[in-house]
Amino acid sequence: QVQLVESGGGLVQPGGSLRLSCAASGFTFRNFAMGWYRQAPGKERELVAVISSGGRTRYGDSVKGRFTMSRDNAKNTVYLQMNSLEPVDTAVYYCTAVATRYWGQGTQVTVSS
Repeated sequence: QVQLVESGGGLVQPGGSLRLSCAASGFTFRNFAMGWYRQAPGKERELVAVISSGGRTRYGDSVKGRFTMSRDNAKNTVYLQMNSLEPVDTAVYYCTAVATRYWGQGTQVTVSS
């Protein structure tokens, strides 16, 4: 069955960095665009970044210039490098295979001093 497993979340101070990973299985990973979304308490889920099957990326306005999404098709994994983190980046981060019903369980990112 399809599985998307996020990891790498945690507590970080403002200005710090984290790298999230999402390991995929159960489908032909290289053929799918993948996305990272996030949801903060009391807010709607929002797009963070998307990467096409060919590696083209698109970012939400609030993370442009700070976050970088990449993929490793040999490892069936996507990554989200997050730099210059701010308290407003605090949220649960989810991985998804774009245009499918498949989502990971989420990983908590907390930015606080």
